[in-house]
Amino acid sequence: MTQPVSEPVKDTRAMISGMAPALDPEIYHFCCVPRGADPQGVSAKALARFCEDEGETLILPEQAAQDAGLVSELPMQRITLMVHSALDGVGLTAAVASVLAEAGIACNMVAAFHHDHAFVPAQDAERALALLKALAGAQT
Repeated sequence: MTQPVSEPVKDTRAMISGMAPALDPEIYHFCCVPRGADPQGVSAKALARFCEDEGETLILPEQAAQDAGLVSELPMQRITLMVHSALDGVGLTAAVASVLAEAGIACNMVAAFHHDHAFVPAQDAERALALLKALAGAQT
C-alpha cells in the first residue's frame, strides 16, 4: 500500500471524496497485555501499539496473535483511507464512523501520520468497503 508522498488534505469534502478506501486482506486482533509485558516478543510484530493505564493494546496480525496465545474473539480487517489526511482535518472520521454505524457495522478508527485506518469485524469488511466507496463517490 505504499503511495508517493503527497500534501495533506484538510478540506472535509476533499478528504471524503479522495479517501479511496483499500481493504487489507490480513486479519488482525486487538489484544491487551500488561504494561511492559511482551509475550514471545510479539510487540515487534504489532501493526500498532497503544499504552493505556490498564495495559498495552497491540494490533496483531492473526498468526502473531495465535503464536502468542492472544487471539481475540473479534477478528478484524483494516480498511485504509488512502487520502493523505491532515492531522488537523475535521470530519473524515465522523463521516466514516457514521456511515458504518448506520449500517450496524462496528468501527475502530486508528489515525496515523499519512492515513486513517478503519478496523471493522472481518465478517463485515466487504460490506464496509462498499459503503465507504459509495460515500466517497457521493462527495464527487
